Amino acid sequence: MRPVTIRTFSLSRKDCLTDTLPDPEAGSFKAVDTLLTIKGAPDVLIGRCSSFTTNAGDTHAFDDDVKTAFEDLKNLYSSQGKRCILLARKVIRQADIPFDRNTSQFEEAALQQAKTDLTLVGLLAIVDPLRPEIRDVVRTLRGAGIRIFMVTGDFALTALAIAQDAGIISNPSSLVRDVSALPHFEGSIDKSSESSCSSIVISGPELLHLNEYQWSLLTQYDEIVFARTTPEQKLRIVREFQQTSVVAMTGDGVNDAPSLKAADVGIALGSGSDIAIEAADMVLLDSFSSIVEAVQYGRVVFDNLKKVICYLLPAGSFSEFWPVFTSVLFGIPQILSSFLMIIICCLTDCAAATVLSYEKPEADVLPRKPRDVKKDRLVDWQLILYSYGVIGVLETVTSFFVSFWYLQRNGIPFSQLWFAFGKIPDGVDPDYYAEKLNIASSIYFVNLVVMQWFNLLAVRTRRWSIFQHPPAFNKRTQNLYIFPAILFAVSMALLWLYIPQLHPILGTLPVPVEHWFLPFAFGLFILLFDEIRKFTVRKYPKSFISKIAW
Repeated sequence: MRPVTIRTFSLSRKDCLTDTLPDPEAGSFKAVDTLLTIKGAPDVLIGRCSSFTTNAGDTHAFDDDVKTAFEDLKNLYSSQGKRCILLARKVIRQADIPFDRNTSQFEEAALQQAKTDLTLVGLLAIVDPLRPEIRDVVRTLRGAGIRIFMVTGDFALTALAIAQDAGIISNPSSLVRDVSALPHFEGSIDKSSESSCSSIVISGPELLHLNEYQWSLLTQYDEIVFARTTPEQKLRIVREFQQTSVVAMTGDGVNDAPSLKAADVGIALGSGSDIAIEAADMVLLDSFSSIVEAVQYGRVVFDNLKKVICYLLPAGSFSEFWPVFTSVLFGIPQILSSFLMIIICCLTDCAAATVLSYEKPEADVLPRKPRDVKKDRLVDWQLILYSYGVIGVLETVTSFFVSFWYLQRNGIPFSQLWFAFGKIPDGVDPDYYAEKLNIASSIYFVNLVVMQWFNLLAVRTRRWSIFQHPPAFNKRTQNLYIFPAILFAVSMALLWLYIPQLHPILGTLPVPVEHWFLPFAFGLFILLFDEIRKFTVRKYPKSFISKIAW
């Protein structure tokens, strides 16, 4: 956008002349003359003025004292967060522009005339109030660990006042630094002049002279206001910050389109220009406060994906691997059949994992520190340690125990299965052995299915207790899909284990009733263990347990 707007008029009526110009100028104005009216940025136009109009309508010379008074007034308005526009005029005689008004030569000559000898008419201050939700949005996003910078075309004083009003700058003006706080090279800054200030205001023209070291210092500030910036400078700002951070850019104008396109996340307002909306990755349809929900649910999606993986790994891979591995390595029977492994992966675990994607945000989602995209991964060593080293081990050990304990109680001692490699124990009928082995396999299956119910309740939250984030009776935390998923897992177990016609085909058999209740005790232990872990993480966030928590 050009900082100066020019209009030309041909004045012919006498009353119009007297209302527009002082009497001496109106008397000498001819119908062929041109009145040039200009509005624009005070810092651009004030140097072109050679006179000014008083409140009485008289024209006087524009000396240094008057210029200083206007500068002080402009700075006062700007410091109050008002946008200032200077109004000026100039009478151009026909002899100065001997061209037809409809030609390009006339326009070029008028532009040249607008560079000197203007008469300052007035200074206009405009108040553009903040959107009512801005302060709360800034406060919430700051609490979420997000740095918020202001990039605007306003004057530095105006931009600073608006930023302080919005909460983008938290320090008083006296503690806000300027470009002089950015040394040209390392070691050139006076250590005695350093302070705890974290705010800086810098203008577009100053950005042009910054070197790489100064940019590196600038990107470390917590609160920055970029004033008097052009579209090219906005693009430069985005690219500089992308070297160290993930950058989200908001805007609604045509001039914002390049930086919206270049940003990691371009956010346009629904009321903005079509070009800005086309260049953006996301459009806020309702209000600017929608950005808070976008941040929240962006984190929720990442959290819920971790929860799904954490739920699937213990039974879906770890507890199914060991029956095969121990059978090959130690020669014991494969205590979980391949068919029941498939049932766990494709049916009983699948439904529960799906409903985890509907989990509501935990209370600490927004206050939590943003993840480092270069270091924090969806599946990290903490998640593997918990899924395999804790839950996976508990489910595998208890499932092995109840299965071989059942065989031991029914006359098939474990000592004779060790390194048997398919050999039937002495004195055991082959048909009896096959039947009991099928029941033991079904027991292993039921133990995993039931324990996974409690694992499902445990992994719903990463830090909060099940009592703080209940699955029911609280609309902000509830996930009622969990209960149909558990019923689905029960129905699948009953379907494959308790229909007689399927037994000879699938090698499954009904499970003794006590082996439906033992997994409840093991599952309650998982839930209790996880509650203790979460309490420790909340109570002692810097403890060793917190550092290894997923």
